[in-house]
Amino acid sequence: MRTPLDTLTELAREARDQAMQHLASARRDERQVADQLSSLEHYRQEYAERLHQNMRSGIDPATLHNTQRFLLSLDDALATARRALQQQRQKVSDSQREWQHEQQRLSAYDTLADRRAQEGLRLQARQEQRSSDDLINSRLQRGSAMPSGY
Repeated sequence: MRTPLDTLTELAREARDQAMQHLASARRDERQVADQLSSLEHYRQEYAERLHQNMRSGIDPATLHNTQRFLLSLDDALATARRALQQQRQKVSDSQREWQHEQQRLSAYDTLADRRAQEGLRLQARQEQRSSDDLINSRLQRGSAMPSGY
């Protein structure tokens, strides 16, 4: 028979599992955003090196201007990607706290269930001891009620 505590424990377990899924998803998203940022940084570095090489060998002003504008747009994209990564890291942190909260709640219900089970075992042991004591007392009383000649 399910008790209200069993229901609460099951609900807490489901909430903990859902929080764990959110955390895993947030971590996946964080890795993806970090990979995108890394790719952008690498691409920007390569493009800047190419510009530097072209400037050594000579580059026309229009190409220089277009390349510099493109590098500025890459810098803007990098800034946006860094903000996105920071936001995603915050989501991971929030998800981690939520998972810990749900895990603590589940642990509290589990501890309460363990205490109730232990109390039930103690009560059962006391009842068995009382039954045993009653049986012994009953035999002793019957034994003392018998005549001593038998």
